[in-house]
Amino acid sequence: MHKIRSLEELFLEELRDLYDAETQLIKALPRMAKAIVSDELKAAIENHLEQTKHHATRLEEAFKELGQRPSKTACKAMKGLIQEGEEMIERADKGAARDAGIIGSAQRVEHYEISAYGTAQSHASLLGYNRIGELLQETLGEEKEADSKLNEIAEDSVNSEANQGGALY
Repeated sequence: MHKIRSLEELFLEELRDLYDAETQLIKALPRMAKAIVSDELKAAIENHLEQTKHHATRLEEAFKELGQRPSKTACKAMKGLIQEGEEMIERADKGAARDAGIIGSAQRVEHYEISAYGTAQSHASLLGYNRIGELLQETLGEEKEADSKLNEIAEDSVNSEANQGGALY
């Protein structure tokens, strides 16, 4: 592993990290969807899985724009977020409380991605990679929409259903 000495090198590492993060999510989202009771939440997660596949394809396009082969740097943050979500699923009984926990886990993932895509998009713009910046901005918008949808589902139904199931302590 070499030292990063320029914004250009940092940007490429960011793309590699994001590509690994999206690849991990493509594997994790179907497992998450199986654990969900709420039809609306399950549909949102399944829809986001399809978007996530497009996010990976956009990153592949970004690598091509840079004359690079798509490659990954292990995204430890995503690995940890996914692992925490899986542990929560194992510990919670199937039902609204687990669905509420899944929403929380999924929103943590979205917030990480929003931060990472926002940073990468800013760096792409600064480096003059306009097309890559557009690709990253498109994904950033979808990540924000996914987070908003999860919040809406939580506030409109899942959290109150979980609350009717009794206290957590």
